[in-house]
Amino acid sequence: MDDFEVDEVVQRALDRLTLLAETTTAMTSTLDSYAAVRRVCRILVPQLADWCAVDLLDEDGHPRRVSVVHRDPGILPVGGLTGVLPDVPEDPVGPLSRALIGAGPLLLTAADIPSPGKAADPLHACQLELFDQLGTHTAVVAPVRARRQVLGALTIGRSADRAPFTCDDLAMVEDLTHRIALGVDNARLHRETQHIAERLQRSLLPTLPQTGPLQMAARYAPAAVTAEVGGDWYDSFPLPNGSTTMIMGDVTGHDLRAAITMSQLRNMLRGIGCDRQEPPGKILHRLDLAHNALYPQATATCLYALLNEDDGGDWTMAYSSAGHPPPLLVTHEGDTRYLKGGRGVLLGVDPTLPRHHATETLPARSTVLMYTDGLIERRGEDLHHGMTRLRQHAAALARENLDTFCDELLAGMAADHADDIALLVARTPAPSQQFK
Repeated sequence: MDDFEVDEVVQRALDRLTLLAETTTAMTSTLDSYAAVRRVCRILVPQLADWCAVDLLDEDGHPRRVSVVHRDPGILPVGGLTGVLPDVPEDPVGPLSRALIGAGPLLLTAADIPSPGKAADPLHACQLELFDQLGTHTAVVAPVRARRQVLGALTIGRSADRAPFTCDDLAMVEDLTHRIALGVDNARLHRETQHIAERLQRSLLPTLPQTGPLQMAARYAPAAVTAEVGGDWYDSFPLPNGSTTMIMGDVTGHDLRAAITMSQLRNMLRGIGCDRQEPPGKILHRLDLAHNALYPQATATCLYALLNEDDGGDWTMAYSSAGHPPPLLVTHEGDTRYLKGGRGVLLGVDPTLPRHHATETLPARSTVLMYTDGLIERRGEDLHHGMTRLRQHAAALARENLDTFCDELLAGMAADHADDIALLVARTPAPSQQFK
């Protein structure tokens, strides 16, 4: 082998390594598997092939073409070639069907690509039509497989004016599909984890009491950019003495431990509140003692409030805060004010410190909003801006029903939020409803 041939072999090896590295980067740069494979197709064309297509199987095993890229974009039809494909037949004959059940990589020459009219089944016909539309002379069809499961198939093709694929290219294609499969599998695992985490979080949230003239509503929104379960929670229940509790909390951390701590902290607070029926400051003090004994390494914020109606029909709210963002009072006229009384340190910092509470009179038809910090915090932004934005949004929604109030508040405040969000709102009745 002369120097020229050696240089050519080395260059081919370098080109192969570069292509594999670019494919890996494309598949690991996003958790959107469709977007990732589109990037891969744009890398493979025209470096490796004249065109490239990726078909993925959904959770029920139905194939969907998610990307088709050609070196000449003008050759593709206006409507594109992506979309749902016919199901894989029971007796696969075509190369795509065979790849989708795990065969391959398969090398196809012109003799292996008949006209669409000679297709053995609908899926075979779709593949032959693609070959015909894109002027295919040789092609390779390979399964995209991870953890012994076929996730889809990669098809690359070359026209007659380019050197045909050979058996030497199959190892390269197999390496490519391995990298594609890892990216697709990771994206699917992320979605599954996110779904499980959200279901777990929602299963821990209570049903709000719907008795008496007080209206209540709540919302929980998982983080938009993470699959981790969090420690945000809300609660409300009637006490034996007739008070209605409003509770909002957030355990530090974003993992299963935080969710478990949150659930147990909520249950402890329910037991303490129902048993003692004391002012909010004393209840939070008792909770802090129990929390410190059971979870000495964990911290949490909590806002505990008691809503009561007096004999004259007026409503009051006594509340105490353990490091939690202050509740927002919104009047029927749209005036807003943060309730900043009864403040104390986080749970788990120093249980010996005294805790206090404050009391507010709530105007008729006013709304009390409790929330977790995910609603107002934004990376790189001063917290004051988030709190001002919340007042503005809440004021505009002051006369909407509570479901609309919560939904519109989340829509306006929580786009692409990086943290979980919990909301709890209560609205006092109109004056005509207050007198017995």
